[in-house]
Amino acid sequence: MKVADENLIIELRMEELRVVARYCVESAEEVLALFEQEHPGDRRPRAAVEAAWTFADGANRTKLQRVTALDAHRAAKDAGTEAAEHAAHAAGDAAAAAYLHPLAKATQVGHILRAAAHAARAIELSSGGDPDVGDQYIERVRQRATPALVDVLTRYPLAPTGKSRVAQLMKNLDTALRSR
Repeated sequence: MKVADENLIIELRMEELRVVARYCVESAEEVLALFEQEHPGDRRPRAAVEAAWTFADGANRTKLQRVTALDAHRAAKDAGTEAAEHAAHAAGDAAAAAYLHPLAKATQVGHILRAAAHAARAIELSSGGDPDVGDQYIERVRQRATPALVDVLTRYPLAPTGKSRVAQLMKNLDTALRSR
């Protein structure tokens, strides 16, 4: 397993950023309904998902991805349930993926994996909080990862260790993808 040196600048092509954005938005889209059930009139997470798809499908990254990412994260603060909150965060993280920084820092791994981790937590919570449900989702997104995504991920240091369930899910996904 290769691990990046945190002092390095990572070369990222626009097509690779699109691969990351696509991976993130696929997860966010799966849980978007969990937010929309709580707040049917709040389009902020949906707008972030749409902005992420716009970039992933070939448009230039623009202020749209940044603005909708921030708006979706604000929507998470207004969510009525924890599942809805994590669904909105997944949407925000998907839009923000277009701006993965080419810095070899462990914190950047969140731009690649946090949307999937938030989606896993949202699904876990919507299923009564069963951690096995979240772990099963992490396995599904591990299987969905393309070699191109894993190649980008392995240019970065290992995901940071954290205490929250989302951090644990992200770390588990990081470990699983690097061991492929």
